[in-house]
Parts: sequence; C-alpha cells; structure tokens
Amino acid sequence: MIDVTRLSMYYGGTQGVHAVRDISFSVPEGRFYTLLGPSGCGKTSTLRCVAGLERPTAGKITIDGETVFSDQTRRIVPIHARPIGMVFQSYAIWPHMTVFENAAFPLRVQKHRPNSRALRDKVMEMLALVGLDALEKRNATQLSGGQQQRLALARALVREPKVLLLDEPLSNLDAKLRDQMRFELRRIQRRLRITTLYVTHDQTEALSMSNTVAVMNQGVIEQEGPPLDIYRRPRSLFVGQFIGSTNRILGTLEADRDGDARRVSTTAGDIWCVTPDELVANTKVAIIIRPENVTLHTTDPGQSRNVFSGHVRHVVFLGDSIEYTVESEGIVLRSRQHPSISLRRGDATWVELPIDATVALSAPDDELSGRGDADDLSDGWQESAQAPLSEV
Repeated sequence: MIDVTRLSMYYGGTQGVHAVRDISFSVPEGRFYTLLGPSGCGKTSTLRCVAGLERPTAGKITIDGETVFSDQTRRIVPIHARPIGMVFQSYAIWPHMTVFENAAFPLRVQKHRPNSRALRDKVMEMLALVGLDALEKRNATQLSGGQQQRLALARALVREPKVLLLDEPLSNLDAKLRDQMRFELRRIQRRLRITTLYVTHDQTEALSMSNTVAVMNQGVIEQEGPPLDIYRRPRSLFVGQFIGSTNRILGTLEADRDGDARRVSTTAGDIWCVTPDELVANTKVAIIIRPENVTLHTTDPGQSRNVFSGHVRHVVFLGDSIEYTVESEGIVLRSRQHPSISLRRGDATWVELPIDATVALSAPDDELSGRGDADDLSDGWQESAQAPLSEV
C-alpha cells in the first residue's frame, strides 16, 4: 500500500541538514507501521514526505499503486490529490467551528461534494466511531485534549482515505489518557483496516500498537521488524539501548562457541551471550540484558555459567515489581523482580544472566570509554533509588 524507495531529503539544499538518508520500507495494506526514534532522527520528515508536505531530494514514494513522488520522472502529486488522511501533533482543530463542522470540512472543500444528506450521514458515522456523536453541536474550543484528538481522527477519516498518517498524535495528552487513546486508536484502525503510518518517540506506543516498528537514528533505519523482535533481539547497540531499559557490560568477544552461545571476556569474568552472526572474535562488544531478565537467587544455584555472587545496593518498590540494584564483581546491574522475592539492602545474592536473553553487540569507540554497568544508572537515578518513600 505504501512503498518508499531510497528516499533522501535535505533541509537547506544538499549542503544543509541531511534529514533522511536513502531509506526504503513498505507498509502492506491494512497494517500499522511505526517510525520510532529520538528527536531529530528523521521520522517526521519521512512522514511529511509521504504526505506531500515536504519535497524529497531523491527517491520514490508509491501509495496504493500510484507514484506520488519520483525524482527520476519528476512526478510530484500535491497533498490534496494524495489518498491520505493526516492527524497532526497539534490536532489543527478549527476553533471557530463546531465539532460537526470540523469533521465535515474535508467533505465540503473536496472537488466532488456529497449532497447534504450524504454529508451528514458520513460525518455522523465518523463521529460515532470516535465517540463524539453526542457532541456534534459543541464548539471545538470546549473539548478536552482527548476529545480534540478524536475529532482530528474523525476529520482525517471522513474522506475514507487509503492511508492514515499520524504524527505523534498522543504526545499532548496526560499519561492516563494517552494509555486510553492508544487502545482507541488501535481499535479504530483494526475495525477500518486502514493502512497506517505512525510516528512517535514513545517506545510504549510503538511496541503496543504496531505490526511493524522501524527504529530510526540520524536519518537511517537501524532496524525494522515485529515489536517483539525489536525488543528481544536488537541488532545494534543504539536499538538495544533506545528500546526499554538495559544493563550494559563492556567486553571482548572470544572465539569459543557452544551452539548459538559465544563467550565474552569482561572484568567480571566470562559471560556467555547470543550475538549477531557477523561478529568475529576479538571484537569489542557491549553486552545488554533487560532488568526483567536479570534473575536473582537467595542461594547459590550451583550453575557454572553466567552466575555471579554479589550484594544488593538499592531496593525500589514499584507496585507490581521491585527494582534491585545489585553490585557483582565490580559491575552494577538492575534487576526487576516480582514482589514475592524478599531481599533488602546489603543482602548477599547470586545474579544469573540467562544466555538466551543476554545479547552482545558491536560497541562503537565512543561507547568503549563508558562504564561497564547499567547504562541507565545515572547519578540522578541512584538518588531517586534512595528516596525514603520508595525504598524498602
């Protein structure tokens, strides 16, 4: 449904900012595809190129089989002629119009306008879909943030576009409403089976809503795949550290193998990990493992691989889990455990790093100067971990 081929875009000419760097991806019909990444990574620029709001420098964009941009043929289809609906981060609601008139606006300005009865039926159908049919006469300025977001969605869908484009539509909502709207957006998308291209910097949104996630960094796609693969099997250190919380241990990959596992030499001793196939012996690597995968034992489990003795430095109660900071062999790790585990600060413990959840990735030179411990464990985090109200 959406095909992007070797797309590049500069701001300020070819001597300016290279925002999008030769990326390609496809979104099948009816699927929910998310561009995820930090600010400035090129995700919104890519979306705006698909929408026709920005002119790419090179590449090709096809929507529903029609080429809407090609540098080779010099074809550029204007935004109003593309089969898209778009929801902006700011919603762009008309403040002087009612809810009904906001939703009806795309139908009123299109070339082939429906008659009054058909227009009203279509608008009310979309307002009912987003739960605003009872508010049709309300002024748009009297809506809450969540209601404005739903109105923007109804307006984008009222023309029955082939593709829905969403540019961080939940970023202006509070945390509870954002959780609710994630569910609502996905429900509506599944019901309509509309092909959706979504942009966000929020990992939770991307992982919980998408069929496919593309993680972007500095204008390129670092990794693309199902959310579970992105989370469990990152293929670069950037993806591993950007998605979720991670512990990081620096080391050197050795030649030893045992099935899919390979040995990494670290200051804490040997750690067995899974690695990308292309990594060769003597490569400097960063081992990453999620806090929920770091297992703590109150007695020595008696295993020889990936088990280290240590002691608990901090304990933070999070409600549905307890987060422990453990020091073992000079390395600091975070472990998230069920509240049924009872450990206190200063207690001895044994740390187990399950091999299939421990991944070694090539570490860039600027990473090798860092500490070999939990990469999210900044001084600020340590201070919060010692807060009296949360410590047990």
